[in-house]
Amino acid sequence: MTQTGDTQAEQAAPVVISVDAMGGDRGPVAVVTGLSYCAQAHPDVRFLLHGPKDELDRLVARRKGLAGRVEVRHAEGVVSMADKPSQVMRNGQGTSMWSAIDAVREGAASVVVSCGNTGALMLLSMVRLRKLEGVNRPAIACFWPSRNPGGFNVMLDVGADVRADPPDLVQYALMGASYARNGLGLAEPRVGLLNVGVEENKGRPELKAAHELMPEAARVGGFSYVGFVEGSDIPSARCDVIVTDGFTGNVALKTGEGTATLIREFLGEAFRATPLSRIAALLALTSLKRLQKRIDPRRQNGGVFLGLNGTVVKSHGSADATGVAAALELAVRLARSGFAERLAARVASAPAPSEDASGQEQAGGHDA
Repeated sequence: MTQTGDTQAEQAAPVVISVDAMGGDRGPVAVVTGLSYCAQAHPDVRFLLHGPKDELDRLVARRKGLAGRVEVRHAEGVVSMADKPSQVMRNGQGTSMWSAIDAVREGAASVVVSCGNTGALMLLSMVRLRKLEGVNRPAIACFWPSRNPGGFNVMLDVGADVRADPPDLVQYALMGASYARNGLGLAEPRVGLLNVGVEENKGRPELKAAHELMPEAARVGGFSYVGFVEGSDIPSARCDVIVTDGFTGNVALKTGEGTATLIREFLGEAFRATPLSRIAALLALTSLKRLQKRIDPRRQNGGVFLGLNGTVVKSHGSADATGVAAALELAVRLARSGFAERLAARVASAPAPSEDASGQEQAGGHDA
């Protein structure tokens, strides 16, 4: 009975999201507008907004529905895209990014969302929130449009660290599987290791070593390992989680986003080329809007830092209000699922790749 009461109390607790209002290319106007979109969809969610108080108070006051739901926390400094992470670490105590992260550290909010400098955000998050015990390198995970029934795959790392050793790749698989369970509702995610081919004799030595470790990690971590996958499998239905190093993942992510934008622009040019094509565009308008929605990078905006004592959602620096709202939507979903606690339990239950995992199957179950 007590356990049931505790669960109900947790569900009744309000979700609070900490938002860095500064640092994005479009400034605080886009952030506050996106926040208002999210607030309309989630009337029970509250927000901590970090940045210059006078400016943010004015922007919040212009948006209906935000009264009493947004607390502005004053922060004079701004982390720019040009700032070096090491400089921010030494001199960034008064910035909106630092303040937003500390709100999660203090327990005042469940998730932090920022459009700011990725390197600075990762370094500050690692220092202020600390890595989960057992995690060597945190990773950034993103949703990738795919042929799977849920419409997305998870890929990581997409930019937290340019290198990854075999134990790191195994850790990414464990964390990515946990993220897929909570973000996509998959009981036993299928994990693939990105390589230049599916044959076991292909790839760099660290990939081959990670490949050998994956079956045992899958047994302990409650996921299914499908082996090596290629770039063409990233949007396919062959797996649910794609594991790679941050250099490869970031190049793939930026290439995919650029290709989606190019296709959208080519379609627009083609349908505007002649009077007949304009008529065809009108006839196909519903289908075109559906396609545009599916390939619009703004609607899948939000990479999640995995492996920290707290949840951090990184929005694109160029995100407009729609993109910011998508990142906030993801933050709300993760906060409600208790993802941070589930991930910590999963990582704690998994032995290091070099350890004997015998007798550990029962640890943690398959709920994270």
